[in-house]
Amino acid sequence: MLLDETGGVGFKKGCYVGQEVVSRMQHRGTARRRVLIASAQSPLPGPGTELTVAGRPVGTLGSVSGKAGLAIARIDRVKAALDAGEAIMAGDVAVTLAIPPFVKFTFPQDAASAEEA
Repeated sequence: MLLDETGGVGFKKGCYVGQEVVSRMQHRGTARRRVLIASAQSPLPGPGTELTVAGRPVGTLGSVSGKAGLAIARIDRVKAALDAGEAIMAGDVAVTLAIPPFVKFTFPQDAASAEEA
């Protein structure tokens, strides 16, 4: 994940496996799912735990170490939850999701229009 952000995908290359997905990401300007940093006040549940907002899935926990970990989540749904002040939950643990500091993408500016896309 984040290969488009870390130089792992060459957009000038010819044909390759996954070209349609990569091209869509490049022309739309973003991917819906991104790797985010997950943190909590108490230990996070194990990898594979679904992240939810009001019972609705938004992503999944990946690697976890104590109160920190990585998650793959729909950034449009995370942004909508943040804007609405809704808790993002991993099981019964409230989770804070943040964009890694070394990437260029941001949360969608208009979560409603991103949800429709």
